[in-house]
Amino acid sequence: NLEIMRDQLGVREIVVIVGHLGDQIRARLGDGERLGVKLHYVECPDPTLGLARGILLAQPHLDRTFVTILADELYLDSNHRDLTFSRREFFAICAVMVGADALAIRKNYAVDVDGDRILDMEEKPVTLRSNVLGCGTYVFTTEIFETVRQSPPSPRSGRVELTDVIARAARQGKPVLPFRLEGAYVNVNSIEDYNHANYLARSRRFSDCRVSVVLPTYNEEKSIGSVVRDFAAVADEVLVVDNSSSDDSAAVAREHGARVETVSLVGYGDTIKYGLDHAKGDILVVSEADHSFRSDDLGKLLEYLKSADMVIGTRTTRQLIEQGSNMGGLLRWGNVAVAKLVELLWWGQEPRFTDVGCTYRALWREAWLKIRDRVQGVGPEFSPEMMIEILLARQRVIEIPVSYHARAGGESKHSAGLLAAARTATRMLRTILAKRFPFLSFLTPPRAAPLDVGSV
Repeated sequence: NLEIMRDQLGVREIVVIVGHLGDQIRARLGDGERLGVKLHYVECPDPTLGLARGILLAQPHLDRTFVTILADELYLDSNHRDLTFSRREFFAICAVMVGADALAIRKNYAVDVDGDRILDMEEKPVTLRSNVLGCGTYVFTTEIFETVRQSPPSPRSGRVELTDVIARAARQGKPVLPFRLEGAYVNVNSIEDYNHANYLARSRRFSDCRVSVVLPTYNEEKSIGSVVRDFAAVADEVLVVDNSSSDDSAAVAREHGARVETVSLVGYGDTIKYGLDHAKGDILVVSEADHSFRSDDLGKLLEYLKSADMVIGTRTTRQLIEQGSNMGGLLRWGNVAVAKLVELLWWGQEPRFTDVGCTYRALWREAWLKIRDRVQGVGPEFSPEMMIEILLARQRVIEIPVSYHARAGGESKHSAGLLAAARTATRMLRTILAKRFPFLSFLTPPRAAPLDVGSV
C-alpha cells in the first residue's frame, strides 16, 4: 500500500499510525528511505479508540487534502493512478467495487451510489441494499477532522466508526464521491483472509518465479544422471551439492546439465543448507540424488506452494510406496509416530504431519531466509528441525502425499537396517524435544561425522 501511494499516486510523505506491535512495523519500514518516501509515525495508545479517532492523531501532520489507505487491505493490479481529486469540490472520495459478492460486502461496508455521488454507507451490513463494496482507500479534505469530533459513537461498536462519519456527511448533503476501483482486493480480517491474499499475490507472479532443485549428493554415481535429467526438464536450475564424493557423481551430474558445487561439509543437513543458500531460484525444492523421488510430483508441490510458505511430502501413503522401496511397515509407522509428536508439541499452530524424514519439499526463498539462522542440524535431524522452525516463524506449511520409489543404487545412509534407523530416530527426537523445551538443549545431537549424507 505504501508502494501504491508512491508509484500510483505520487505521494512522498506518509503518516503511519501504529499501536499494538507498532515496534515491528517501525523496524520493518524504518524512516521510509529504503522505499523512497518519508515516514512519520504516530502512536495510538488505545487500540479500542477506533479508526476515525485514530486518524485524528495524525492531524498535526495533515494540513491539506490527503489520501488514506488502510494497512490491512491487499490491492493487486489496481487502478489507483486514476484517482484524481483536483477537478471538483468534495468532502471525501471513497473507493468502491461494483458487483462484489455478498460475503465481502458484509465483512466491509455497503455503499449506496447514485451516479457520481454516494448517498449512504453502512458498516458490516446484515441486509444488503446494493452490490457495491466499500474499500479502505479514501481521499479526505481537512474537514474530516471536525466531522469526526462531532460524530457520536456507533451503537454497534461503541466507538466512532469512519464509515459512519462519512455516511453522516453524505446524508447531510456534503459531496461524497465514489472512485470505481479495479483489480483484485482482499480485506485481511482473519488468517483465512491472509492465506487467500497470499494465494492471489503468489498466483499472479508464479509464472515468473524461477524454480531451483537442490540435490545433496554423496557417492550417487549410479543414479544422479537420471535424477538430474528428470528434474532438469521441469525446473529452471538443478543444483547438485557434491559433498566430496569419491566416485564420479559430480562429473555425471555436470554431463546431464546440473550446476555442481563440490564442497566438504559435515553431513546431510549441512549439505542441504548449503544448497538452499546457493540456489538461484525464487522457489527452492529439495529432493534426493538416489532417484527415490521423481519430478512427477513436483507440480503438486508447486501448486500447493501458492497457498503455503513450505510444502513437504509424505512417504507414508501406502498406495504411493513402490515395491522394493526403503519404507517398510516399522519405518513408516515410526515416521508417523514422530510426526504426530511434533503435532502434539506444537498443537497451537495446528500442523498436520505424517512424515518427519521426507526430503522432498518446496519452499519460498523468503521463507527459508526467515528460518535460516535458526536451523542448526547437520544430520538427519535437519528435516524435522526445518519443519519446526517454519511453525515457530508462523509460516504456513502443508503436507501432501508423494510417490516413494526404490533407490536406483546403494543404500540409505540413515535408515538401512534397524540400527541405522534407530540412530536417526534418536537424533530427531533429541532435536524435537530440545526445540520444544529449551532447558533440554543439552539433548541437541552432536555434529555428525563427516560425509554423513544421503536419504533419510
